[in-house]
Amino acid sequence: MPTHLVTGNAGFIGFHVTKKLLADGVDVVGFDNVNDYYSVELKRDRLKALESAASEPGSGKYTFVEGDLADQSAVDGLFESQSFDRVVHLAAQAGVRYSVTHPRTYIQSNVVGFINILECCRYAKTPHLTYASSSSVYGANTSIPFSVHDNVDHPLSLYAASKKANELMAHTYSHLYRLPTTGLRFFTVYGPWGRPDMALYIFTRAILRGEPINVFNDGKMKRDFTYVDDIVEGICRTSEQIAAPSENWSGDHPDPASSTAPFRVYNIGNNEPVELGRFIEVIEEAIGRKAVRNLMPMQPGDVPMTFADTDALRDAVGFSPSTTIEIGISRFVQWYRSYYGE
Repeated sequence: MPTHLVTGNAGFIGFHVTKKLLADGVDVVGFDNVNDYYSVELKRDRLKALESAASEPGSGKYTFVEGDLADQSAVDGLFESQSFDRVVHLAAQAGVRYSVTHPRTYIQSNVVGFINILECCRYAKTPHLTYASSSSVYGANTSIPFSVHDNVDHPLSLYAASKKANELMAHTYSHLYRLPTTGLRFFTVYGPWGRPDMALYIFTRAILRGEPINVFNDGKMKRDFTYVDDIVEGICRTSEQIAAPSENWSGDHPDPASSTAPFRVYNIGNNEPVELGRFIEVIEEAIGRKAVRNLMPMQPGDVPMTFADTDALRDAVGFSPSTTIEIGISRFVQWYRSYYGE
């Protein structure tokens, strides 16, 4: 059976990717440092759920290794212990606002950690590395929808800069060592088992408890909210389609999304921006209770809108996200109430 390495598999997206791969009969090695950026208990519960999933008939074999990507010896040891048919690199220090106050954390996790993965994939001759980028790389761009063919050299947070750096580092290794790499720019992912620092989690908890919520930019921000199952489908499909050089790439008119090297970048978003105010309304409908809103100004590092052009992804793997927020939020609220007994 094929074996996939999934880094960050105690995290939100990594958990769901691992669960799907196991259900598909793929052997998975998960790697995560289970840090305390948010609830360690939630991360441990995800890991327990994966152990349970691995015990199901027809499931792939599951192994979990606890370690830090910034620890070169730990990552080297991981790759020395076995070979991987695919590496899905989802581990990272997340959060735009946290990067304003804790910048060095992002260099260690997102830059040092990524170079350790690249080096190991290089020497192990990994057939394909798929890694998480972010819609945050579009930064000051105002051309809507955001296209992977656009220049993204004006990030507005260190988090965004670290993700842009990942794409540049990946291209270098694709060029120098012919390592196939695919970067996926995620657009505001949400769903069951989500991160407690994300808006949906914060709003749901506060509304259920009758507490006020802070609504930034007076609720006028728009986000391309993308349901986690759609993200997972996109990750799994692109992971299986090994990045290849583009025959039409030209240095006279360089396309940022491809290369003469085996390198690709895709957006994964719902292709339908939703105003934050409407997002909150749908949460209220799912819960059956109105929110008390504190209207706040825009926060440092935030952007007014995200909007994914997913044509490249659809052309490459025949898939684009499409789950509506009405369906996705309802599923999250059901999970939240079940998990917390509220």
